[in-house]
Amino acid sequence: MTGVDADARSAVLDRIRAALAAAPPAPVMVPRDYDRGPLRAPGDVARFAETVADYRARVVRITSAEIGATVAALVPHGGVVAVPADLPEQWVAEVATMRDGAAEELSTASLETAAAVVTGCALGIAATGTIVLDGGETQGRRVLSLIPDHHICVVFAAQVVDTVSQGFAALDPLRPLTFISGPSATSDIELERVEGVHGPRTLDVLIVTS
Repeated sequence: MTGVDADARSAVLDRIRAALAAAPPAPVMVPRDYDRGPLRAPGDVARFAETVADYRARVVRITSAEIGATVAALVPHGGVVAVPADLPEQWVAEVATMRDGAAEELSTASLETAAAVVTGCALGIAATGTIVLDGGETQGRRVLSLIPDHHICVVFAAQVVDTVSQGFAALDPLRPLTFISGPSATSDIELERVEGVHGPRTLDVLIVTS
């Protein structure tokens, strides 16, 4: 930029500042009256299932007694599944597993060979079809949900909240939060969707209703 260009730019900016000072724009009032409190009634499970499916995740509604058989049906025959150390045995009783953290943490190379990973979650958000993991019970380390190409996530109906604000009210902000809305995907400048760029290409959500 030449000196003349710089002087012209400064002159224009000075005029804009002077005009704004003489007639400042009216402040924009953003409504903040949405519900910030925790959910006090069951979340909308039907809406959660619909919005999760909108993100190209596969949704299966089952009972708790059907978790093990459903997981087995989703895993290729002979495939080994990575699971957190504290995942209930009955969830994966019909498949071969390697447990992360039971004796030692699984290596990245081991996780790359897994046919799938099975985890629970902290909660699900109906409005956005989002699953949230916080590293708590049945969830394990964040890396478990990022490296394997197939994520099977178990969500209980009681874990579903309606809105994002209700979700944040129920979460501990000091925990390592991971928000998952469908399989990992991105789009290039021509809006060509590419899945599996920075996480699983396949997401199965098992909604346990009873």
